[in-house]
Amino acid sequence: MTDNKTRAAPLTAIVAADAAPRTKPSNYPEPFASRMAGREKRPLGDLFGLTNFGVNLTRLAPGAVSALRHAHTRQDEFVYILEGTPMLVTDEGETPLRPGMCAGFRAGSGNGHQLVNRSGADVLYLEVGDRTPGDAATYPDDDLQAQLVEGKWRFLRKDGTPY
Repeated sequence: MTDNKTRAAPLTAIVAADAAPRTKPSNYPEPFASRMAGREKRPLGDLFGLTNFGVNLTRLAPGAVSALRHAHTRQDEFVYILEGTPMLVTDEGETPLRPGMCAGFRAGSGNGHQLVNRSGADVLYLEVGDRTPGDAATYPDDDLQAQLVEGKWRFLRKDGTPY
């Protein structure tokens, strides 16, 4: 018989900044992974066992980027700026963001997007995305495409050859 006093209590709340950062800074293959230097993600949703969507607390050092400019086929994405002044880069051009601002990216829009920190101070933001099976991503500026297969990203060149 299990004693309820010895079982770990389910996690219900934390200070987000105390969450451990990801141990692997990027899933991208080289030469793209090294371009993510200065980005630190703290996966918050995973701590609570969330499976339908992910939440990350992400910090960008000066000069860092959120991701390669990309667009998802099935995943909606949302960012909310907490600190700093990143530049949002989309197909429409550049939009300066500041704390309290947010942006959303509808699945299937084809609008490539990324945040770039061109300031001298860190940027801190929340990113939220769903985990719809069968998602894929395109990267308009790079020879890269991605497919979500059985919960893991598979990266290919635009001609379909794997990295």
